Amino acid sequence: MFDWMVWTTPVAVFFICIALMLVGMTIWELKSPTTLRRGWLPMATTRGDRLFIGLLSAAYVNLVFVGLAGKFQEWFSLEAEPSVWISFVLSMALLALVMRKG
Repeated sequence: MFDWMVWTTPVAVFFICIALMLVGMTIWELKSPTTLRRGWLPMATTRGDRLFIGLLSAAYVNLVFVGLAGKFQEWFSLEAEPSVWISFVLSMALLALVMRKG
């Protein structure tokens, strides 16, 4: 069923983290309903809104990193393409920032 996708460890960890976040947010919402809050995003948001925006941002960071990995190798004279774990860490940091301050 999942033969069409390349299930590398970073990809599996990324999707497991998303699933765990969704379960955690559901439990958090049931225990403590959210209210609108205004952070540095240009609109008032709820926790769910910030999670959605953060996940989209994380996905774009990963896509840009994968798309530019070959260029990074060329620009920085690396022996191999940089690890996708770098983009995973960057995208999770961005997600945490949006969730906390957004």
